[in-house]
Amino acid sequence: MLTRIFLTGIVLFLFLVSSAVRAAPEPWKSLSPAHQEALAPLKQQWDGLPEVQQHRLLKTAKRYPSLTREQKQRFQERLTIWSKLTPEQREAAREKYQAFKKVPADTREEVKQMVRQEQENKAKQTTDTDPEDEQ
Repeated sequence: MLTRIFLTGIVLFLFLVSSAVRAAPEPWKSLSPAHQEALAPLKQQWDGLPEVQQHRLLKTAKRYPSLTREQKQRFQERLTIWSKLTPEQREAAREKYQAFKKVPADTREEVKQMVRQEQENKAKQTTDTDPEDEQ
């Protein structure tokens, strides 16, 4: 019984140590050139990002070299947009994404179309009320 408790303690200790090592923040300078290329839009913010977010982004960036040129461009554009969002806007985006994942697959395309239409309407309203147009 004592051996079992001792072994459980060792396993728990090793787990905690390995988790701490894995969760350590990655300074920008320590990233591989491939990761730096993929995550370039976040260069200025990188060292201040939470560890969890850094690791999520690094995991995503691992696929970057295998993307087509168009996919890489889209990845960079989206990452640039994401980098300009406030923490509140990012949280709202995450919540919307989680809600979208719950939408049944057969109605997702309808939801996407509704969102696109809403964005087009907002863009049109902005253009219609732009003071430069009135001059």
